Amino acid sequence: MKFLLTAAFTLWTSISFSQTISYKDWNKQAKTDMRLLPKYGNQPKNDKQKLADQELIDESIAREGTRRKASEAFVRNGFNLFYKGDVQTAMSRFNQAWLLDPENENAFWGFGAIYYSFQDIPNALKQFDEGLVLNPRSSNILTDKGTIYMSKYHNEKDTTALNNAIDYFNNSYEVDSLNQNTAYKLSVAYFTKKECDNAWKFYDVCKKLGSKHITEGYTNALTRNCKR
Repeated sequence: MKFLLTAAFTLWTSISFSQTISYKDWNKQAKTDMRLLPKYGNQPKNDKQKLADQELIDESIAREGTRRKASEAFVRNGFNLFYKGDVQTAMSRFNQAWLLDPENENAFWGFGAIYYSFQDIPNALKQFDEGLVLNPRSSNILTDKGTIYMSKYHNEKDTTALNNAIDYFNNSYEVDSLNQNTAYKLSVAYFTKKECDNAWKFYDVCKKLGSKHITEGYTNALTRNCKR
């Protein structure tokens, strides 16, 4: 069962792409490129940069209609690039999303995802927490913060971290009960805790929602170890 639990857990904690840059090189470049820092590192910009920012804002609003819609478009583009492994351009897009709407929690969701991909847990949590200040009911951030605590449990066998993960997943599920990702993670988390009824409950929820996250390996593990 240990191997199967590890395999199921790995499905959501592993980054499924090859990074285009090491974290050492990332930090080196970030010293001279503010686009690699959340909120541009809060660094002052020169007149040319300010003009470029204003042009971006004006063009984006004209195209999308509002600052929030334009910001969300940059978030979507950022995650598309992120999943392709282009974390540098992804961070630039998340910064542009923040520039358009500093109150958009999803920009911080993106910042946190970048840091988590490098396994920089403190900075990932910092960004997620900033996003949750803006929107405490962000299902995406709550689920990803829970994933970090699940990672902590997996690495350290810290049962408090496992309980924290389940709390965040449940809070996320209360906000958005149609999120397959959250339902799947709740199932695996409860399976890890050997709470079979809840593991099956959220497995069934995920199946009804489309089950794109469920693997044959997890189904077999749950069936063998948690009799209905």
